[in-house]
Amino acid sequence: MAYAWEAAVEAQIRAAVERGEFDNLPGAGRPIPGRDLPYDEQWWIKGLLEREKIPAEALLPTPLLLRKRAERLPEEVRDLPTEAAVRAYAQELNTQIVAWLRTPTGPRVVVRPVDVDAVVGQWRAARARPAPDTPGVGEVSERRARRRRWWRRTSRP
Repeated sequence: MAYAWEAAVEAQIRAAVERGEFDNLPGAGRPIPGRDLPYDEQWWIKGLLEREKIPAEALLPTPLLLRKRAERLPEEVRDLPTEAAVRAYAQELNTQIVAWLRTPTGPRVVVRPVDVDAVVGQWRAARARPAPDTPGVGEVSERRARRRRWWRRTSRP
C-alpha cells in the first residue's frame, strides 16, 4: 500500500519536472550555503533571523528585553517632538515593566521602572545643546570669510 502512494508522488514529481516547474529555482546551480561549515544545531534559527531580518534581540527573554529598552530609552526618545510624547513613551515602557513585575517569567533579572522625569530632563538637555555636526554661527561666518579671502587673492592679476 505504501508503494502505491510513493508511486503516485513520484509520478507527480516527474510530471512537474516535465512541465518545467523546477526550472529557475532560487539557488539553482550554486553550492549549498554553509556546506563547508561545521554542524550547528541552531542553523535553522540563525538562517531564519538572517533571512527575515529579525534582530537577535527578539530571542531574548522578557526581562532582558525590558532592561535593554530602559537602557536605550534616552536614545529612543531623542527625536520625539514634544515633552508629552516623551512622557507617554516612557510611561508605556513603565507599564510593560510593571506588568512583567506582577507575573515574572524567565530569568531573575532586576528590572526597575524608569524615572519619567529624569528621562524628560535628559531629553530637554539634549535638545538645548546644538547637534555636534552642525557648526556654530561664528564658525560658518569664519569659513565664508576665509573663502572670500582666498578668492580675492587668486582673482587679482
